[in-house]
Amino acid sequence: MEPEIVEAELVLPSHFSFKRVHMYEKYPKGQARGRHWKHLKQIVQAENYQNYPPDEPNYVNIESPPSMHPCKRICDITGFEAPYYDPRTNLRYANTNVFKIVRSLPNDYVQRYLSLRNAQVVLK
Repeated sequence: MEPEIVEAELVLPSHFSFKRVHMYEKYPKGQARGRHWKHLKQIVQAENYQNYPPDEPNYVNIESPPSMHPCKRICDITGFEAPYYDPRTNLRYANTNVFKIVRSLPNDYVQRYLSLRNAQVVLK
């Protein structure tokens, strides 16, 4: 005896009970969710800045005053924020491992690091 083969078409619901119904209505399949951010280039192209008077501030001609906050000190070796500096070489460093490297550098390398930061100091 062979079992009978029953053909049936499966009908899936338009949404599952554990999903929110309004999500299907709000975002059809294939459509992106959330806020779409524009890049500055897109903003500049969308606005017709040629039509604005030249003295009106906008993204193209805005000028800002210098910052009132102190600049961050960056480690000369690693690029991380550096709370310390070596008084002998004037190089900034982030942690003790970098400090060991700073102390082992020859003077000409120290001068190169200082020149990158525009803090050229003649070391004795």
